[in-house]
Amino acid sequence: MMSGLSEWFWQERLWFPKGLGWADLEDREGRVYAKARDLWVALPIALLFLIIRQIFERTVATPLASLLGVKETTRLKAPHNPTLESYYCNITKNPTQTSIASLCKQTGYSERQVQRWFRRRRNQDRPSLLKKFREASWRFTFYLLAFIAGLAALIDKPWLYDLKEMWEGFPVLTLLPSQYWYYMIELGFYSSLLFSVASDVKRKDFKEQIVHHVATILLISFSWCVNYIRAGTLIMLVHDSSDYLLESAKMFNYAGWRNACNYIFIVFAAIFIVTRLVIFPFRIIYCTWVYPVTIYEPFFGYYFFNGLLMTLQCLHVFWAVLIIRIAVRFLTNNEKVDDERSDKDETDESEEEEEEEDDKKDMKKNGPVQNGHAVHNNNHSKTE
Repeated sequence: MMSGLSEWFWQERLWFPKGLGWADLEDREGRVYAKARDLWVALPIALLFLIIRQIFERTVATPLASLLGVKETTRLKAPHNPTLESYYCNITKNPTQTSIASLCKQTGYSERQVQRWFRRRRNQDRPSLLKKFREASWRFTFYLLAFIAGLAALIDKPWLYDLKEMWEGFPVLTLLPSQYWYYMIELGFYSSLLFSVASDVKRKDFKEQIVHHVATILLISFSWCVNYIRAGTLIMLVHDSSDYLLESAKMFNYAGWRNACNYIFIVFAAIFIVTRLVIFPFRIIYCTWVYPVTIYEPFFGYYFFNGLLMTLQCLHVFWAVLIIRIAVRFLTNNEKVDDERSDKDETDESEEEEEEEDDKKDMKKNGPVQNGHAVHNNNHSKTE
């Protein structure tokens, strides 16, 4: 059964235009071509990235955070309470007013004490500022180096300037060493992101990020197997061209350098829109969707490859809306730049601010408050 499935999966009509096949990619006369088995190299590279990341975050990112003034907020631990812990873990982290009243009866706590317990418990689960800074600095370092390396590998290639050149001689395109390592390192990095997604900071676009990583890995792997390597290197370069700016803006944001964060973000937004909403769909997708049919008949791989590109483009539009919304708010109202992808669970709830609000409410309702309880004035003046 497995042999039959493998034979069906690797049949040439799925992967190549009519009249071409795997035999055309056999090494000959000193010319080397991409092979599907080469992709296994990405797995040890992904594991190596996970190890390097741990070392980088401890030896580089943590001292850098201290240097830039990243400050951690002091978090008060919620006292152990089995009833509230069970409700928090099994039902919801944000109980309704009715549920709070019920929990008060079960625990003997006051309403404010239950609310404070859940607030502190939620804060315990939130990623620390240092964790977010270290994650952003790791991605910034990779994306910047990957962009520089990709640009160096493509700067002298004709298909960087004339995209139609990417199909010249297809599929018999000789594999260059720079292309091999560019592909394997990018594939290894995105695989490592998929492996570490459970421990990374989760945002509101968590599902979209998973789709992006999977689509990217499939795109890199498929383009490698069918020798769409020239197109693949251009796609990776376009994506790496703006990502490092976003991560650097996050780093300055976590360090409290608001002006630096704001201006870097505006530059990032401009580059993102140009590369992802103009160059990617109207130049690259045009040269993978429209131009190839003038050379060969469409086949399954042609539709699959462009389907993955369209998936990425949908994600680009989704993120562009968020980015433009933030940029407009900053330019028109001079508001600080905040990552709209950040979930409310990422940000600490201020213990002091919320307690002050509670105190004000209680002051209006019951008079002065001490230690969470209303103070009643029993010193009534007597009229003689």
